Amino acid sequence: MKNPNVEMVLRRITTSLSVVIITLTLVGVSTGVLLSFNYEPAAGAAYQSLKVINTELPYGWLFRKAHEIAGHGVIAIALIQIVVMFLGRQFRNGWLSAWISGIFLTLNLIGLAWTAMILGWNQEGYWRFNIELGTIQAIPFIGEQLRDIITGGAVSTVTVQHLYTIHSYILSITALILAVIHLVGALWQEKEVMEVGELQQPEPANS
Repeated sequence: MKNPNVEMVLRRITTSLSVVIITLTLVGVSTGVLLSFNYEPAAGAAYQSLKVINTELPYGWLFRKAHEIAGHGVIAIALIQIVVMFLGRQFRNGWLSAWISGIFLTLNLIGLAWTAMILGWNQEGYWRFNIELGTIQAIPFIGEQLRDIITGGAVSTVTVQHLYTIHSYILSITALILAVIHLVGALWQEKEVMEVGELQQPEPANS
């Protein structure tokens, strides 16, 4: 039998984590916009522009650190929430909405982290990206074409520009939209459970 107290705790955790997710998403998007004013999406120049942001731009290091922490933190929170929602599954419309949007949001956030890999144009990111490109290239039938679309033919300035566009204009906007839908779904689930609880309350006996 289900424990109502456990269900309530899991439901409240889900809602709380949804608030944390949208907060971190907003921090990531806003700091990303601020960083974009001084970031140059080009091979070599990307590393130098980030160095300038870290060392010369007032509070630039803070914005970049906040962007990194929000990006990594929101993925961890989203994965934890998926587990919590699985354990406290309610099988209501609100739960389904939060569940589906949460899965797509998590995949989108992982995509954001992946596209950011090469944007710093440092040794670690460059070689990691090339290794993962080999994995993409090994995909049957579409691997070669997908690799060419991502890189523009070779890992160069075009690659940085492609991934910067995907990261900043496609995945970031999608993440914000999904985070809002996810929070609405979690709040909808809360409302549905409260309404069911009110209907199940016994009527007071007449004196």
